[in-house]
Parts: sequence; structure tokens; C-alpha cells
Amino acid sequence: MTFSDALSGAFSRTIIGLTSSCLSFAITALTATPAPAAERVVIKVGPLSQSIELTDLETFAQTGEVPDGLRLYEQFLSPSLQQTLQQQLALDPHMGDRIIEDVMRSANGELLLNTLSRVAPNMTIPQLQAAIRLASMQADGLSVLGILRAIPQETLEVDISAAIALMSQLNFSNLESRSLSGMLEQELRIDSLSPLPGGIDPAAPGPEEVSQRAVSFRDLERQRVIPVEMYWSESSQGPLVVLSHGFGADRYFLDYLGKHLASHGLTVVSVEHPGSNLQALVNLPVDPEIADEPSRILPAAEFLDRPRDVTFVLDRIEQLNQSQSLYGGLFNTEEVTIIGHSLGGYTGLALAGAKLDLRSLGTFCQDIQPLGVSPADWLQCAAVDLEEQQADLSDERIQQVIAMNTLTGELFGEAGLSDITVPTILLTGTQDSVTPTLDQQLGAFTQLSGEKYLLAVIGGTHLSVGDPGNVNPALTELPFMAELRVEETENLRQLIKGVSLSFVSQQTSEAETYRPFLSSAYVQSLSTSTLPLRMVETLPESVRNWLAFTARVSHSSTSPRLNHRLLALGYLSAITQRQQWHMAVAVHLQASQIVSVLRSPVPFIAHW
Repeated sequence: MTFSDALSGAFSRTIIGLTSSCLSFAITALTATPAPAAERVVIKVGPLSQSIELTDLETFAQTGEVPDGLRLYEQFLSPSLQQTLQQQLALDPHMGDRIIEDVMRSANGELLLNTLSRVAPNMTIPQLQAAIRLASMQADGLSVLGILRAIPQETLEVDISAAIALMSQLNFSNLESRSLSGMLEQELRIDSLSPLPGGIDPAAPGPEEVSQRAVSFRDLERQRVIPVEMYWSESSQGPLVVLSHGFGADRYFLDYLGKHLASHGLTVVSVEHPGSNLQALVNLPVDPEIADEPSRILPAAEFLDRPRDVTFVLDRIEQLNQSQSLYGGLFNTEEVTIIGHSLGGYTGLALAGAKLDLRSLGTFCQDIQPLGVSPADWLQCAAVDLEEQQADLSDERIQQVIAMNTLTGELFGEAGLSDITVPTILLTGTQDSVTPTLDQQLGAFTQLSGEKYLLAVIGGTHLSVGDPGNVNPALTELPFMAELRVEETENLRQLIKGVSLSFVSQQTSEAETYRPFLSSAYVQSLSTSTLPLRMVETLPESVRNWLAFTARVSHSSTSPRLNHRLLALGYLSAITQRQQWHMAVAVHLQASQIVSVLRSPVPFIAHW
């Protein structure tokens, strides 16, 4: 790579990075009087650096023409970048103190300031605060160029490595979901609870000794080898449970749950999806085109192949069940509960009856905005490359589904999830930075037509439900997308074991015995002060009203999408009667940044 190539790529990421970082600075607008305004930005990538004049950026933003000083970067100066530089955010300066107090009292407030100081190492936090305050007072609203012009020194240095780290960890959807934590903890809490039956603990290990074995099935038609982990005991009977992992994980992601269910006499099959497992990420080549084509990191065909993997495995297991082998008579493939995590949640919902409908996905992905995107938003766009815009991937053998931290997004169209009539549990974590609560689970829950439960983990992160031996402990150290420590999530895994056993048992003669454990009383009994747990079958009116308001403003065409989401957050604050909503913004998740993170020692978005 030449010096020019390096700087060209860096510039492309830096402008978007400046959008993210500078707009993020808005939440720290305090006091101070800025010094002389900045005239240039110095981009630093390791030992490389390049100076860019702000007047050149302003010319491009206003006219779309590329000045001589930016010719080196001409291929990156797209209309969408011009629009980003022009974008304005209305910010009431009188709300600044409230916003700052709310943010700084949050767990990430100090971490945010420290991260921003690494992005702009030659500036102090008071200088950044002062620049934002001055820029927010402009009559035409807060803009990227306005913030840059207000920076109290002649030259702004931007460390690209730090900026990429920040960009890949922040997104508006995630911070929206975090703002939901207080409301969901309060509104989903039930104070008048029925007592639980004594002498039964569905989270306790069962009496059976568990056998476990790995097998592989070869699908010749699709040229696909599917590894499977089987769990059973000598007295195994009743429904079959199928586990489906998320993107970049493997069949051991829910190993503790497979063993638990088998210890209670159930048969469990954990399917590993070869096109989207951990090995697929390890083998991912360095690809400069990945930024524009997410299907290069997740093959579009996986949205079809994953459900078909499960159907194929069920077919093969049925053959084993009818054979005279060790597995003869072991499986009940006519009554199946599927439990999936993240992309595995999508897999389960598709098998349970949700119709894949991508007719609106292309428009969504073309209009995707840097300030609102989450990793799930970006990754689902891999499906745009599918020739099949609609598909029925359902399998009538799936009688129940548990979808945890599931990816739904635009994959099922406006009403595809309403086709699910089987009993369903949706689990959401309010600090899930990958598949945020609002965009991926709350709306999906309202669409389900059959018996349904929402399990809300207040403060739960994307991997909180995973097996402790399968999640990298270093993930707990990442800013903004940090995973909770194992000891902080033990109560959640106990809940997953108890609720899963009780849910599957609804297909057995012990349904009434375990029914009390599918209740708010049981779920709240396992809450802790650091990880409150809630379960409801119907959303409270306050939450439904807020969702309806969010839907209305999101479909309005009178103002930008970001302002809609800010309005919705304002409504949210009124419901919760909190001091003010948390305000933060983020950047488009560039694929090159994903690759750089995945190839670091800590692949923090590896499990979907």
C-alpha cells in the first residue's frame, strides 16, 4: 500500500469518524470560551499524517465540487458524505446541563470522555466541551463543520485508530436501548406476585447422567457439512430441543443449557452452521470491498441455509431414530422446540413460521444513516444480495421457539412475524449493543400472533446468555460494547435453564407442574440489583403507547430520521419521568472497521 492509498482510506474513515466523534461531543457541552477556531485537521495513522484545510471541506459540502487540496481523496467524496457534512442537528442549548448531568451519571460517562480524549489527543476535555457549546448556539443548528470551526485551536489532530475504536462501539440504536432500561425495569415490574410451588427448582440439575457426542451430517445437495452436538440420557423422552448459535459462534455457545435439559431427560441437538460459525470468520480474507458489501463477511445465502440446516438435520435424525443404531427411538422430531441466539434467533423465528420478506430491505440499506445504525442493521444488509426476495422457510415440526437477543430488523418485512402462531419467548438485553432492544426485539414482540412472553434482562448485554467457557473474558473490558463479567450474569443463566425447561415441558405431561415457572414471580425471584429480570405476556399500555409514537414519527416524511428518534426519546423521558433522556449519536459501521476489530485479539462482535 502506498502512502497515498493509506491516507485515502484513512480520510474516508476519518470524515465519518469526525461526524461520529464530533456529534458525540454534543453530549458534553458544558462551559468555557473557545480560543481561535481551527483551520485544518491533521489525520494521523501511525507514523503517517496529512493536513486537510477546513475551507476545502466547506467548499465540497456547499457545492459538491472537489477542491485541489482534496483531489487525493476524490474517490471517497460521495454525495452521501456531502450530505453528512451538511447535516444539522437541532439542539436546545437550555437543555445542555440536563443532558450532561444525565450522561455523566451513567456508567459510560467517564469512559466516553476518556475515549474522546484519545481520539483528539491534542485537545483537552474542556476545549471540546467549549467547542460544542459554541457550535450548538448557531441559529442553523449543530453541524460537523460548525463544531470543527469552533475548536479552540488552529489545528485539530485526529488519531484514526482511536476514532475507529470509538466508531465501532457507538450507535444510536444501542443508546436508545440503554435509555429503555429504566422504563422497562419500572413498567414491566409486577408487585403482586403469586407464590411459587415449593420443592421444585427447574434451574437445578436433573437426576439423569448426561451423554454427549459430536456427529456430522453431509448435505450433498448443498455441499455442506453440518456439525452437530447431541445431549441425552438413558431415560430421554419427550420433545426434542434444537439449539442454533449466532454469527461467529459455534455449537457450544449454549453448552450449559444442552447439558441441563438433558439431565432432566430431554434430548438436545446443537446445530453448527458452517457458513456463519467461528471458523468462517477465522478464514475470512482481507477484502477492501467489504465496506460496501456485508455479504462478503456474512454470505447472503446464510439467511436461507441456516433454517435449511435445521430442517436437514431433523430429517437425518428422523432416519437415525428409525434405525437399529445407538440412536434408534431416541428422538421425537415431531415436537421440536428451537432455542436460538442472535442470528440463531432469526433462524428459529424463520422455522417457526415468519416469512422472509426482503422487499423493503434494499431501500433501508440504501438509506441507512450513520447516526442510527447498529451492527445488526448493517449485517442484515448482507441479505440484499439474495435473488429470492420472499421465502417460506418454516418447518411444521417446530412447535415452540425461544429467540434470545434475536436479529429481526427488516428481514421479515412489515408483518412477517405475525405468521408465527406457536408459543414464543423473546429475550432482550437492554444494554445489547449488537442487536438493540428497540429495533430488534420490542417491535418484533408486538407482531407475534400466538402465545408469547417477553423476557427483559435489564442491563443485559449481547453475550450474557452464553456459556462462560465459550465467551472471551477480554470482552468485558471493551468500552461501550463491554460484556458483563461471568459472576454478574450467573442469575441470568439460572433463569435460562429454569425457563427453558419449564417452556419445553409444556409439551409434556408435566406441563401444569412447570407452568408456574413461566411467570413474573419466578423471573423476578432471580433478579439481582445489578441485573434485574422481568417477564410479561403483554406490554403495558405505557410501553405500547411509546412504541406507537415511535412508529408514527419514524414513518413521517416531514423531518430527518434522526430528529424522529430524538422525539421518540423525548416521549420516553416523559413516560419514565426521568430528568431528561440520554442523548448520544454514532456513526455508520464501516465494514473495514469490523474486519479490523474481528482480526484483533478481542473479536468483540464475533457472536451474533
